[in-house]
Amino acid sequence: MPYFEVDPDKCKRDAICVAECPARVIEMKTPQDPPTASEDFADYCIRCGHCVAVCPAGAFSLEGMPPSDCPEIKKDLMITSAQAEQFLRSRRSIRSFKKKPVEKEKLETLMRVACYAPSAKNMQPWHWIVVKNPDRVKELAGMVVDWMRDVIRQSPDPAAVATLARVTAAWDQGEERVCRGAPHVIVLHGQRDWGYGSEDGALALAYLELYAPMLGLGSCWGGYFYTAVNGYPPLARALGIPEEHRAYGAVMVGYPRFSYRRQPTREAPRIVWL
Repeated sequence: MPYFEVDPDKCKRDAICVAECPARVIEMKTPQDPPTASEDFADYCIRCGHCVAVCPAGAFSLEGMPPSDCPEIKKDLMITSAQAEQFLRSRRSIRSFKKKPVEKEKLETLMRVACYAPSAKNMQPWHWIVVKNPDRVKELAGMVVDWMRDVIRQSPDPAAVATLARVTAAWDQGEERVCRGAPHVIVLHGQRDWGYGSEDGALALAYLELYAPMLGLGSCWGGYFYTAVNGYPPLARALGIPEEHRAYGAVMVGYPRFSYRRQPTREAPRIVWL
């Protein structure tokens, strides 16, 4: 199969795919001809799927991505601006979880949806680790505490800023503040030398967090956890993260213990208009 195929009977010759291609590797020889691939198509196409998604006639089929595999956007499922605003404003970082494991299917759905996040050059650099056993989560949280104790000894000032002593003291008293008792932790990792790993990871985990409430789940970024993964080799090895990878982020996931009733206020945007 060539790089892409265009159904000549469906194609309207409107050149929308040409205009929308971010890599500019689709062209039309004449207004009467259907789109064709440029000579450097293979070098620069990022397989974003814009061409398939934007074609109003369903005529464009990218290699391995035919229109039949790309669900149509249903207008009756679009949400209003008011619904979207309440949804975004009501999202909470959950730190109190029920002692109930999340079904594997729901966890898989979370990551599947998260992989629709944008990524630089559409690299989709994400690799996922799900700590499914709650006992294992607590064991790994203990390793994070071990890392914290090392940081407190070696770098007391940064440790004080990060309030690590409070977390280790709580641990010694039987309170786990690393993963907050969450039954699961999802770690996102990828190539250490990918320059946009932090951004790509944050976007994917943001998608995951935003979708979690739709499944009745709560989540919270595990800042201590993924920082420890990148700074404490024993923890990275325990998770099976390759040496050439680093953690882009970690999220605790579970069923929330409590429901929220109101949307707390936030500071007004600080804006400079140019």
